Amino acid sequence: MSVRLKLTLSYTGFIMLAGALLLAAVWLFLLRYVPERALIIPGSTGTSHGVFPIRSNLLRVFAPRAAAVLAFLLVLGLGGGWILAGRMLGPLTRITGATRLASTGSLSHRIRLPGRKDEFRELADVFDSMLERLEAHVAEQQRFAANASHELRTPLAVSKALLDVARTDPNRDTGEIIDRLHAVNTRAIDLTEALLLLSRADQRSFTREHVDLSLMAEEATETLLPLAEKHGVTIETRGDITPTIGSPALLLQLTTNLVHNAIVHNLPAQGTVWVNTSVRPRTVVLTVENTGEKLTPELVSTLTEPFQRGTERIRTDHAGVGLGLAIVKTITHAHDGTLTLTPRPAGGIRVAVELPATDRHSDR
Repeated sequence: MSVRLKLTLSYTGFIMLAGALLLAAVWLFLLRYVPERALIIPGSTGTSHGVFPIRSNLLRVFAPRAAAVLAFLLVLGLGGGWILAGRMLGPLTRITGATRLASTGSLSHRIRLPGRKDEFRELADVFDSMLERLEAHVAEQQRFAANASHELRTPLAVSKALLDVARTDPNRDTGEIIDRLHAVNTRAIDLTEALLLLSRADQRSFTREHVDLSLMAEEATETLLPLAEKHGVTIETRGDITPTIGSPALLLQLTTNLVHNAIVHNLPAQGTVWVNTSVRPRTVVLTVENTGEKLTPELVSTLTEPFQRGTERIRTDHAGVGLGLAIVKTITHAHDGTLTLTPRPAGGIRVAVELPATDRHSDR
C-alpha cells in the first residue's frame, strides 16, 4: 500500500474508534441506567401523565441512528483522510520528483518549497543546498578532468612527434631527441604525481599528527634556497611556533608549493619572498608574500583553479604543471583550514593559510 492509503486508513480508523468510544460512553453512562420496564412508584396518587421511555424502546430507536453515524464517519474518514493525506504528502511528492531528476544526472533542478517553515520545508531546503554543492563539485571535477586530459595530451603528443622524427630520420642526432624525450617524460611524471597528490588530499586519506608549521616553513625555505639564490630572489623567514594537527608530508608539500610559486612568479631580478608564521587565539597562520607583477582581485580569485596561472613564469626552467595552488587549496580544506589570496598593492601576491591550532604541549 502507498503511504497515502496507509495514512487514509489510519485517519479513518481513529475516527471510527473515536465514534465507537463516544457511543460506548453513551451506553455506559446513560442507557444502562434506563429501566427495562415502566416503574410505578408505590403510594403515588393520581395518574401520571407523559411518556416513560424504557431501555428496549431507546435501543430500538438509538441503534439504527448510531449505525448511520458510524457509516457517515467511515465515509468522512475515507474521503477526508484521502484529501488530507494528499495535502500532507504534497511536499514529499515534489522532493521525490527532484530526487528522481537528480538520479538521472540533472542537478540544476531545485525544489524551492514554499510555505511556512516545517519538517518538509527544512528537508527541501537541505536537499536544495546539497544539489547546489553537488552541481558545483561535479562541474569542478569535469573542468578539472578536461584540463588534466589536455595537459597530459600535450607531453604525449610531443613524445609521439619526437619518436616519429627519430623513426623517419635515422641520421638525426639521437642524443638531442633523447634529451627532449627525457624532459617531456619528466613533465608528464610530475603532472601525474601532482594529480595523485591532489586526489589523496581531497579524499583525506592520511594520518593526522602534531605538526609545527614554522618547522615546515624552515624546511621548505632551506630546500628552495638554491633556486632562490640562482635567480636573485631573497627569502625572509620569521614567525612563531605554530602547532597544528595534520599530515606532515602534505603540509610540507603545501609550504613548498607556496614558496616555490613565490620564487617562480617574481621579478626578473632583485625579487623578495616573505615567509611568516603566526598564532591566533584558535588558529595558526602561514603567510607567504612575494614581489612581482600587479594582479587584479578578479584574476587572483581564479588562481586556485587547476592549471590556472596569473602571469607567465619568469623561471621557465621550473615551469611546473599548473597545480601548485590547486594542491594548496585542497590540502588546506582537507585540514579544515581556509586559504586567502590577496594581491599586494606594490605587485605580487599574499597567500595566507589558516589552520586550527592545538596546544603546543598537548603531545607531551
